[in-house]
Amino acid sequence: MSTTSSTNTSLKGGEWLIKESNAFETFIPEDFNEEQLMVKEMCLQFLKTEVIPVVDKIDKMEPGLVPSLMVKAGEQGLLGVAVPEDLGGLGKDFVTSTIVNEGLGGGYSFSVSIAAHTGIGTLPILYFGTEAQKKKICYKVGKW
Repeated sequence: MSTTSSTNTSLKGGEWLIKESNAFETFIPEDFNEEQLMVKEMCLQFLKTEVIPVVDKIDKMEPGLVPSLMVKAGEQGLLGVAVPEDLGGLGKDFVTSTIVNEGLGGGYSFSVSIAAHTGIGTLPILYFGTEAQKKKICYKVGKW
């Protein structure tokens, strides 16, 4: 088994299954800073006040409901956490982005919409899109 060195600190893909990792590079909730804890709480409050009360309507696919919830999430910056500030997002780090994904993960089928939008929709454009695509899509995500 090879060890992750200090010069190559990031594991790729599923390498965490076959390589040793540095325990000091693992993030745990006890290490979250004040801002990250506030973001986590904001996600939980969003679920509690906006999503959970209407989860049955979401599951019945009430027209317009999920898009309206997505707009509300976007207005709070929850859709553009990983999008750089110059493209209208919050420009936060990987840990904060992961906190948002976990925090909204308890939103039943609404969580699928969030994950598809931010992970399948926005990130590939952010990573591989043209500058025009980034400005059009990522800026919209950050500003709703």
